Amino acid sequence: MTRVVLDQGTKAWLARIEQITARLAASEARPDDHRELMRRVSDELFSEFGVPVDDAVEVLDHTVPVGGGTIRVRQYRPAGASGPIPAYLLMHGGAFSHGSIDEAFNRARATQRAVEADVAVFDVDYRLAPEHPFPTALEDAYATLAWVHENRVALQVDAARVVVGGESAGGNLAAALGQLARDRGGPAIVGQILEVPVLDLREGVVWQADHAAANNITVPADLQALYGPGVSPDSPYFSPAAGELAGLPPTHVITAEYDPLTPTTEQYVEDLRQAGVEVSATRHLGMLHGSASVTARVRGARLWAAEVCLVLREMTAG
Repeated sequence: MTRVVLDQGTKAWLARIEQITARLAASEARPDDHRELMRRVSDELFSEFGVPVDDAVEVLDHTVPVGGGTIRVRQYRPAGASGPIPAYLLMHGGAFSHGSIDEAFNRARATQRAVEADVAVFDVDYRLAPEHPFPTALEDAYATLAWVHENRVALQVDAARVVVGGESAGGNLAAALGQLARDRGGPAIVGQILEVPVLDLREGVVWQADHAAANNITVPADLQALYGPGVSPDSPYFSPAAGELAGLPPTHVITAEYDPLTPTTEQYVEDLRQAGVEVSATRHLGMLHGSASVTARVRGARLWAAEVCLVLREMTAG
């Protein structure tokens, strides 16, 4: 068994996850909705372990039409930015079944990236499983990408400089979106940033089982059953690692040392290289699948945040 060596900040964060979850679950005011419970846990954790970002941004919620309804897309634009600026579509994590653009961590992350990378961030509140199984979330992401391109003048964005990205399940959606946009002939994407992405839901995927407990992370088979019951895991839009990778835009991939997904993700990086895709990657030592949010207590989390902003700025350089 591989030994997991964590810093004190991460250990304290893990302990508080258990404590806060137990307290809220036992409270008389416990929300009936499991997603709301998880959001409260996330927000309370971020208030203790995250760094709020108070930089000046203009925030505007949009209602974007998608197949069968509408979704919210929250735009973050650096205050005072003039003329068309690059755009960044961001898909949050949450095992395809929870997570929201309203979470404190997601708001702080979007704000920081808008300001430090000088981009318009579009945080996509895609529909969630199991009520909305595959391919709903992916089609929501694609519809948002098309909407940004179609409304580029009103949004004051440069449609020739659009990057897509996401974390965990959101990383799956970003990687699949790159393939879907390529296969449909557009809209154009100039880069992908994939943070601890879920890339392969096929049977027999390489999995660091020793690290699953520390991350409290769902095994691939459970994700498949939740997100895409009856869907072939060989579908490239479901398991991006199974797809044809040639012709994808420049890609940056971030992995965590103690993430069960890391072996598969690093193989994906090598597959991108072999397919002729411009790719860079970083493995953050001592980090867990979800510890990028511990920015107030863990240096690696702060470096992670700075790295994404740097790559985003480089990908969208004119």
